[in-house]
Amino acid sequence: MSKTDNLLAILWLLTTRKRMTAPQLAEELEMSVRTVYRYIDALCASGVPVVAEFGREGGYSLLNQFVESPLFFDEEERKAMVHSALFARQAGYPYGEALERALTKIKLYTNEEQLDNLERYTRGFDVLAPLDAGPIHDEPVFRQLEEAVANNKTVEITYRKENQTKEETRFINPYGVVHWMNKWYVVAYCQLRCDIRSFRVDRVSALVSTDKEFERPEGFSAGNFFAEQIQPPMPPQDSLITVVIQGKPDAVRQIYSNRYWRFYSAGHTEDTVTFQLDEEMMNRYLPNFLTQYGELIRVVEPQALKERLAQNAAQLLRYYEASLQQQ
Repeated sequence: MSKTDNLLAILWLLTTRKRMTAPQLAEELEMSVRTVYRYIDALCASGVPVVAEFGREGGYSLLNQFVESPLFFDEEERKAMVHSALFARQAGYPYGEALERALTKIKLYTNEEQLDNLERYTRGFDVLAPLDAGPIHDEPVFRQLEEAVANNKTVEITYRKENQTKEETRFINPYGVVHWMNKWYVVAYCQLRCDIRSFRVDRVSALVSTDKEFERPEGFSAGNFFAEQIQPPMPPQDSLITVVIQGKPDAVRQIYSNRYWRFYSAGHTEDTVTFQLDEEMMNRYLPNFLTQYGELIRVVEPQALKERLAQNAAQLLRYYEASLQQQ
């Protein structure tokens, strides 16, 4: 067997038989006692808490806490887990307490040298929450929804639509939960509307589980459905105008990755982005969006968009000139 296989074999024997001597391990694995000692040293160096007891009743054993932990992580995996936890917290991950327990276990089963390395690589790593991110008040509802999704159970929700104060009751078959723009959504079949809809979890003020089961559509993806819903309708192909914008790479990257305009992107390079838009979108919405980038970008085509930007800039100039004269 390979070294890794032998190390795992020793761990398995110590887990199942609780305590074994070096000669017993050597006989079981058909290796020398000297080799057993080398493997035990390797396990200790990797953070496995092997306890050595001397005397007639002595031998090697594992800490009880370690026996309860079936996974072993290398340095890169531990670092990735801690970094991922930072992103999860800022995304409003509802299982914060469980996440902290998992991180505590990772650090508990890490030796002093590994723990020092982990802290050195993570103390300079941080993730800032969006400015509009508030506290997560909907954790109990989220947990109930997740249970309903996993068990195909219909639930009754009390829900408030956007810009409305009146709440209404719905029976829904939840197919999945989606996180987007710092909000959680549940994608579900609404029995009132007889259609698949998405509901913001923070607008669910109450949820009651039922015993009714539903059949989930085969191959249905809540994420794909939600992505299709947020995509704006595409204008007719024969009405599209090609818009080409060049500029500083950072500015161009911000433009083509914008959550709205990215749907109309027809391709991009480091310093160029191309859109396919109809005339109304190009003249009414795009100029205001592009104005903020100033001299960082320039419109290559069409000429009509250049003229529109010039008109906007001239109008803005006249406005502030008049404002200065009134002072």
